[in-house]
Amino acid sequence: MGKISVVINTLNEEKNLPRALASVKYFADEIVVCDMYSDDKTVEIAKNAGAKIYEHEKTGYVEPARDYAIGKAQRDWVLILDADEEISSSLKTELKSITAKPSADFYRLPRKNIIFGKWIKHSRFWPDYNIRFFRKGYVAWSEIIHSVPETKGKGFDLEAKEENAIIHHHYETIEQFVERLNRYTTEHAKLLSKEGYNFNWTDLIQKPTNEFLGRYFQGEGYKDGLHGLALSGLQAFSEFVMYLKLWQMLGFKADHVDIEETVNEMKEIEADLHYWQSDALLKEVGGLKHRVKRKFRLP
Repeated sequence: MGKISVVINTLNEEKNLPRALASVKYFADEIVVCDMYSDDKTVEIAKNAGAKIYEHEKTGYVEPARDYAIGKAQRDWVLILDADEEISSSLKTELKSITAKPSADFYRLPRKNIIFGKWIKHSRFWPDYNIRFFRKGYVAWSEIIHSVPETKGKGFDLEAKEENAIIHHHYETIEQFVERLNRYTTEHAKLLSKEGYNFNWTDLIQKPTNEFLGRYFQGEGYKDGLHGLALSGLQAFSEFVMYLKLWQMLGFKADHVDIEETVNEMKEIEADLHYWQSDALLKEVGGLKHRVKRKFRLP
């Protein structure tokens, strides 16, 4: 059976870290904590748990420090865990069995995202596969924010069921969402600009709307109730802010936008909205019956 290193990157995680460490206490053969100069008790908590501590400069997001932290791991297998995550006993058993008889070199694990106090099962937040468990040397991250890691060898997806999922205690408050939104949209806008993306004013209508429709209707966010509606709106707002920041990088270039052009863009969006509304009603139980009743004003 192969030995396992758990790698956790941190920055001011005194609230979350004890839970993450407790979940791997009798599972990990080694715990590596890579800290970005926290000014709370994060490092003290990690030391008391017996973790090996390394430091990395603050970067605003985790990717630049992740590969550095992986490089410090000394065991055969690596599990990547964020400080606001934990693993269940069932997942620990599954990962241990993998090391005894592996069928692949890296594994994508589903994530159970708990947002505003609820497990979000739709809205494109499930199964939220991430490459998190792998043989040392088979997976590497670039420094690009929210990038997909580079891999070699054979990959495998664990079945998308709750017992296989990393538990992610994601956004707890609206304030937390907005704070991260501000940081992440700046980095994403910089990346798009660097890649030569040409901002167009229609982005401010099309991109946020597509994000909302994709999450609320195509991603069945309506099944998450008010949480799904709120998150679809917040993700759409995130897209809006990101493209505004691209405009800002152009010095708030004052392009003329004709009202007729704006209306035409909105008509296209309206057509998409009607399509997804009808699609959602047809997919749900009684959806067709509901439409017929409305059309013919039946009770």
